[in-house]
Amino acid sequence: MYKLGFIGCGNMAKAMIGGIIGSGFIKADQIICADVNADMLNTAKENLGVNITADNKKIAKESELLVLSVKPQFYSQVISEIADSVNDKTLIITIAPGQSLDKVQEQFKKKVKLIRTMPNTPALVLEGITAVCPNELVSDKELKYVCDMFNCFGKTEILEERLMNAVVAVSSSSPAYVFMFIEAMADAAVADGIPRDKAYKLAAQSVYGSAKMVLETGKHPGELKDMVCSPAGTTIEAVKVLEQNGFRSAVIEAMNACTKKAKGL
Repeated sequence: MYKLGFIGCGNMAKAMIGGIIGSGFIKADQIICADVNADMLNTAKENLGVNITADNKKIAKESELLVLSVKPQFYSQVISEIADSVNDKTLIITIAPGQSLDKVQEQFKKKVKLIRTMPNTPALVLEGITAVCPNELVSDKELKYVCDMFNCFGKTEILEERLMNAVVAVSSSSPAYVFMFIEAMADAAVADGIPRDKAYKLAAQSVYGSAKMVLETGKHPGELKDMVCSPAGTTIEAVKVLEQNGFRSAVIEAMNACTKKAKGL
């Protein structure tokens, strides 16, 4: 038996595996992966030292924890293939948007232990955040174990399932918005004469440090913003222009669109 199996071995799966192995939580020889892309699978074996196979049924049958790390449009196909190989002790973990507990349960056509999760790409640098939601068959001990596993590459938050689509917008997809913000700030800095490599570093570190202030000070983001905005100063002038151009509204509308898309998957 393998402790952990992954069906799908893309960037997110590899980030998760790297954090899990690096922390010593589960050893590489206790992990097995499958993927339709043989090159991707071989890379995982070479770089991470995990076991690999082309047989999804083997992974489903021989893994205590099974992560379905394929895109949501492939869930139905994969589940129909492995359903008969999963036993009542196997703990299934999903990481795809739009795949509700009921929807996945229905596709298995039997009761299974199931935890719905929504991680994000900062897991690649061990700074991810993952929302977690179990079904009624998962014990508190099993839930804690899975949260501890996901904490190997970031942090976890247990949430009600009704909030999971909103999680896609606020944490799973949001790194893309942040990257766009960093890129825009760097472009402006380059226009003002700062070399591009230094512009990216200045912008990215500012975003990183600002996020850390929110997490570590416990202060409201608005209060932290006010601390930077001196009367008649440069910062409040920039904030005024952002407000004039609908900065907050654009972010809110983008997230609403993301949540709506997640609900339709």
